[in-house]
Amino acid sequence: MATSTDSIWAAEVHTPATGSLGADVTCDVCIVGAGIAGLSLAYELSQSGRNIVVLDAQSHTARGESAHTSAHLSDFIDDGFDHVRSTRGEEAVRLAYESHRDAITRIETIARVESIDCGFLRVDGYLFPGSNEKGTVIDDEERVCRAAGIPVERGGAIPGVGFATERFLKFPNQAQFQPLAYLAGLAKACRNRGVFLFTHSRVVEATNRNPHVLLLQNGFKVTAPVVVLATNTPMNGGLRVNMRLAAYTSYVLAAELPAGAVRPCLLWDTEDPYHYVRTQKQIDGSVWLVVGGEDHKTGQADDQAERWGRLEQWMRQKFPMAGAVRYRWDGQVFETPDGLGLIGADPEGGEDIFIATGDSGMGLTHSTIAGMMLPDLIDGKGHKWKDLYSPSRLPLMAARTLLGENLNVASQMTDWVTPGDSMPKDGLSPGCGAVVRHGLSKVATYANGDGKVCELSAVCPHMGGIVHWNAADSTWDCPLHGSRFAADGKLIHGPATKDLKPLSESAAVPVTT
Repeated sequence: MATSTDSIWAAEVHTPATGSLGADVTCDVCIVGAGIAGLSLAYELSQSGRNIVVLDAQSHTARGESAHTSAHLSDFIDDGFDHVRSTRGEEAVRLAYESHRDAITRIETIARVESIDCGFLRVDGYLFPGSNEKGTVIDDEERVCRAAGIPVERGGAIPGVGFATERFLKFPNQAQFQPLAYLAGLAKACRNRGVFLFTHSRVVEATNRNPHVLLLQNGFKVTAPVVVLATNTPMNGGLRVNMRLAAYTSYVLAAELPAGAVRPCLLWDTEDPYHYVRTQKQIDGSVWLVVGGEDHKTGQADDQAERWGRLEQWMRQKFPMAGAVRYRWDGQVFETPDGLGLIGADPEGGEDIFIATGDSGMGLTHSTIAGMMLPDLIDGKGHKWKDLYSPSRLPLMAARTLLGENLNVASQMTDWVTPGDSMPKDGLSPGCGAVVRHGLSKVATYANGDGKVCELSAVCPHMGGIVHWNAADSTWDCPLHGSRFAADGKLIHGPATKDLKPLSESAAVPVTT
């Protein structure tokens, strides 16, 4: 059995394809994105009597970043509660915990009410020291949690995980599930409740005037007074949103595991970047160890394959009983300066345009929170979490993080004046890509398996960054705001809304065999 580059979730569950929108339509609410954020909101709105349309660019629902998660359901914030306290204050810690706790309960309730067989399971979560632990992270997190009334327990060796720890923090009542099984059931429930779902329906433009008009790539239009952009990162986000988001890539692998070797739980260490671990029992009864980490800024690394290798090496040290690695994948994480999502009115989107983004590694719960919050905001009501997640917020205590991330983005524009990648003397091997300079232009050059070379503009159509070749995924990744494109230039992930511009396709550039 060869290693699959698809996620373990997508290998087991096929989410529905609903067909593309084939006519101009008018609705009350148009949701762009049929991942967990879009489907959660559609489900919550479905009892309001509104006419709801959900559009997704993928061929199937929930095949974007929702299919590339490690599927931890946690109320412990990825960046740590101490970080939330230092950037937003003690009340924000309490509300952040409360909202993620309630999101887990909401997923549990929906799965039960809609009879969704997604393997939802309550488990304990453990934070344990990494190899570079300075001795303060565990103590700091415990102090902040106890001050906020967050249930936490301190202990020594973690029971039933197979490796020794000196100390840990236990967060009870976390959860795990099969995310695509849940989302396939959620999509079915939405359709049963009268929601219109359309796949293969990419939105390329949205007006800021009300009612809003969304233009699809196939030429059809959707007109709606309320629009929600639930596309992981907004497709029309301006600087006020983009400057608050930093795109990171995180790596995950799944290895065979003897039954009962590791008890079901969630594990995180304190390294930077940190490792995260869970088990998963599949429908066929097989058990897998799911391990993630090795994060880096999207488009700003050229050792992707080696990162999976380092992740496996770490796994073998901690879990020597693990068998062969059968799945490996990666996903994008959009970080915010304070580690909390951006959920609410789009600061630059005009009246009645809402966004859900900046999940900071907490995509499943942040997206569920968006589904719980946005119906009230759409109705013009307040919500107890509105200020916590406001996309317009600019926490002064996080200014240093914000400045550092945006200086990093600005520095990537120097790619315009660099020479480009070195073309091998004998030409590109099949399946390889490189960004080369042609006069004043940068060209994304890819050699396909037939010996032909595809030449594309290397300029990302979002804000003009120069894409980088990702050899592990065979994609072009933009280091500015995380747009990703297939080897042939087709858009995979926004905020860009257009493909890379083709220049030519020929055998003019030498290709080695």
